Amino acid sequence: MSAVHPVPSRHTPLHAVHLASKAHMVDFAGWSMPLHYGSQIREHHAVRRDAGMFDVSHMLALDLEGFDATRWLRALLANDAARLARSGVPGKALYSCMLNERGGVIDDLIVYRFDDARYRIVVNAGRAAADLAWMRQHIASNGINASLGERRDLAMIAVQGPNARAMAWQALPEIRPGSAALAPFSGAQIGGVFVARTGYTGEDGFELSVPAARAAAVWQALAAAGVAPCGLGARDTLRLEAGMNLHGQDMDETVSPLDAGLAWTVDFSDPARAFTGRAALAAHPAAWRMLGLVLEGRGVLRARMPVFTAAGAGETTSGGFSPTLEKSIAFARLPLSVTAGETVEVDLRGKRLPARTVELPFVRHGKTLI
Repeated sequence: MSAVHPVPSRHTPLHAVHLASKAHMVDFAGWSMPLHYGSQIREHHAVRRDAGMFDVSHMLALDLEGFDATRWLRALLANDAARLARSGVPGKALYSCMLNERGGVIDDLIVYRFDDARYRIVVNAGRAAADLAWMRQHIASNGINASLGERRDLAMIAVQGPNARAMAWQALPEIRPGSAALAPFSGAQIGGVFVARTGYTGEDGFELSVPAARAAAVWQALAAAGVAPCGLGARDTLRLEAGMNLHGQDMDETVSPLDAGLAWTVDFSDPARAFTGRAALAAHPAAWRMLGLVLEGRGVLRARMPVFTAAGAGETTSGGFSPTLEKSIAFARLPLSVTAGETVEVDLRGKRLPARTVELPFVRHGKTLI
């Protein structure tokens, strides 16, 4: 997910289904998307306690093919795509940032490896055009023998929650034999469905890529199996609790992954791998620490609020109300010497209110971790 545009101009293959379900629609990255279907909090709890589904067809899947595919990915991404082959797991996925020469985050994305010459890349909706232009320029300028194909013929549905996989198998029994043993953070093409055991909520489940013409039938089958339709509102509170970054808020083209709590996605282990942005990261080590905040009293934390610590000032990057914790929480970029367990102050409309620093995530797999 990324920045909001003023006028929605695009519809996903599930648009008519959302309207028929009386979803509250909003613009998101130029797409008309459901914010909620009546209660954002009810949808949030459905994912944490049972199963919910999200239309994520606004995100863009790209098929990368060619002799130089692996070599190109190793130069493009901060994480090392060679790890996928070394894992020995077919369909293994890799989360990575794609950086500019200054070390800023153009986008964060997921790559699935089929073999050394075939990959699938999934990028964020608000960054899709910029990502594609950057990638194709990178291919052309480096003489890479590879091509990128846009898969706008696909719809994507994320089914998330402790009962998500069981309900997905009930709705789509044909995918069970090929996905029952699917490891976390991997994917497989099963007939006409690409099934990935990935997500953006901190819960288990599947992300299903299906032909656009079949999307409505799959959505309705999932609903009949008991999966709750969920909108962008719940998706945001779930990812916030799960400590998952949002491009445009927690990082962007001016922010290094080292300052966004994403150092774990940067692989420096091979000194010969000159990925884009490596020199900038090496020249500018982390200047900030990303921690969670839990507001001690009443109020709601939002992005870009000043945070005052004994070591100096920082700011929140994402914030909101946590339905699971029933408290206001936030991510904060703070001085490096600040650690979890400290009391800091957040400026809420001119009032300094106490908050506690914690390690991220706040919640994962239905369990409170703070």
